[in-house]
Amino acid sequence: MKKTNPAELKEKLFKLLNKDALKRGKFVLSSGKESNYYLDGRVITLTPEGAYLAAGIILDMIKDEAVDAIGGPTLGADPIAGALAVLSYINKQPIKCFIVRKQAKEHGTQRQVEGPELKKGDRVILIDDVATSGKAILEAKQALDKIGVIAGKAIVIVDRDQGAVENLAKAGLKLESIFQIADFGL
Repeated sequence: MKKTNPAELKEKLFKLLNKDALKRGKFVLSSGKESNYYLDGRVITLTPEGAYLAAGIILDMIKDEAVDAIGGPTLGADPIAGALAVLSYINKQPIKCFIVRKQAKEHGTQRQVEGPELKKGDRVILIDDVATSGKAILEAKQALDKIGVIAGKAIVIVDRDQGAVENLAKAGLKLESIFQIADFGL
């Protein structure tokens, strides 16, 4: 497989996000706040190119991390986690991935954290497509805390710069992002 250049991946991802994922207008966010733009990362991460680009950049960001798994809250993390699993395997540096449900299933294994089993003491990185307040990432961390899994860092594609860094820091999570919303002129 051809060696990738992280800066080139980032440039391509930026163009995709700006062209297809960023919408301007009036939107109500999950927080209930109104916004004059909406960035839907799944429009990109559910395409072959977007999934590849996001996963390639994140794998480069975590290459020096001692981590047992990477994953995050459904639905934003789902396509990213799938792409990370495949790309890490292709690159011969496989990493387990997981998804955190909003609540535990009421049937089957009744798990809230899906994927290969995580053990108490495992170190993980949380991922999501976009962070506004960081609420979804915080809820995922709480689910991991319940099973003794340690999350100290989160990575998102875009940080909307609306409190996520501060809110996550209060919970012991450092937030890193591929892009800040200001990169898009907002």
